[in-house]
Amino acid sequence: MEIKILGPGCYRCQQLDKMTREVVKELGIDTNIEDIKDIRKIAEYRILATPGLVINGKLACFGRIPTRAEVTQFITTALIREGETSK
Repeated sequence: MEIKILGPGCYRCQQLDKMTREVVKELGIDTNIEDIKDIRKIAEYRILATPGLVINGKLACFGRIPTRAEVTQFITTALIREGETSK
C-alpha cells in the first residue's frame, strides 16, 4: 500500500499526516507514507485545495481534514481492493 499526503506542510496537512500514521499503526499495516510538498506534483492530482490524501494512486479526499473514521474507511477499502486484485 502506498499513501501520499499532499500539501505544503501547513497545520492541516500535518494533522492529516499524523492521523493517517496513527490509523496505519492501529491497523498494523506495513505501508509507506510520503509527504508531497512540491506544488507541481500536487497539481498533477488536480486538487483545488489541500490537504489531499492519495491511497494507491487514487485521490481519497482533499480540501479538508477527514475524520478518523473516514481515514480508516479509505484505508480498509484500499486494502480490500488490493486483495481483490491479487486473486
